[in-house]
Amino acid sequence: MRKISASLLAVVFIILSVTGCTPSKILTEAKKAASEGLDYSDGSLWIYNRDASSEGLEADCFMIGPSVYTANGGDYNMPTYDASALISYKSTLGMEKDIYSGTCVLYAPVYRQVSLEVYDMPADEAEKYFETAYGDVRDAFLYYMQNDNNGRPLVIAGFSQGADMAIRLLKEFGDCPEVKNVLVACYAIGWRITESDIKEAPYLKPAEGENDTGVIIAYDCESEEVTSSLVVPAGTKTYSINPLNWQTDSAVAGKELNLGACFADYSGGVTEIPEFTGCYIDPVRGSLKVTDVPAEEYPPVLSMFSEGEYHIYDYQFFFRNLQENVAVRVSAFTGK
Repeated sequence: MRKISASLLAVVFIILSVTGCTPSKILTEAKKAASEGLDYSDGSLWIYNRDASSEGLEADCFMIGPSVYTANGGDYNMPTYDASALISYKSTLGMEKDIYSGTCVLYAPVYRQVSLEVYDMPADEAEKYFETAYGDVRDAFLYYMQNDNNGRPLVIAGFSQGADMAIRLLKEFGDCPEVKNVLVACYAIGWRITESDIKEAPYLKPAEGENDTGVIIAYDCESEEVTSSLVVPAGTKTYSINPLNWQTDSAVAGKELNLGACFADYSGGVTEIPEFTGCYIDPVRGSLKVTDVPAEEYPPVLSMFSEGEYHIYDYQFFFRNLQENVAVRVSAFTGK
């Protein structure tokens, strides 16, 4: 057998040092997670886990839900035994799952998400609670990759806190061959991707069109008057893509391109409104400006948001366009 030269070994070492991801990292980290974290072989820790009704679908979706938990003076990370919080969490996932379920087999773990109160904390104090939440998402993802993925095309989907967790996952594992080679796209709706994120992890690729793959689809909605928000603070610029025309410039996409906004309630009822609103990307903030919605009719609901911050409606306003786009990207990926 031909010997590998010292110079070639040095190049390999440099590459692995830069990427931080050897071909065996997923397997190694999965074994470590299984011994140290929550046991994701326990089916009760999954809201969705390879539903039999999804037989024949050609892609998977690892889905991370948004914030539903309020500490009320207790834990700042949601206990996995909190029945009320788990009911809310499952209901919230149910409101958005149809974006992905027609194309993908769903995997959605329970995780010790941070409570809403954590968002009011100073960043250095809050991070330990976010680390607990991310540790669970990480362990669940590693379990899925080791036991279920088997090289299948993968969509990673998160909304709000779930989108933050999804981006953290890609920062750590997005350059691993096991992930990079199967990633259709990451729908990180309701969070930000900044230039500093790209510098930290240059392999993160914001979406630039309707059918590019291995990319991150992100935006956060607000009225035209908003100049700062919890998701995109003043002075911050985020990468976004317009979910109506799938462009990244500031061209206005008219509401005639809106295939349907869907507003689901916790009982499972859905109100659908075609041509609901148009939108455009703010050239300064990068946020998604919504053009045809009266702010007073769509209040922020949560006290952490102000009038005109449409964060909780991020996927609802553009539901059918997102649903169609998941299918388009999976087709583009499998066509390759």
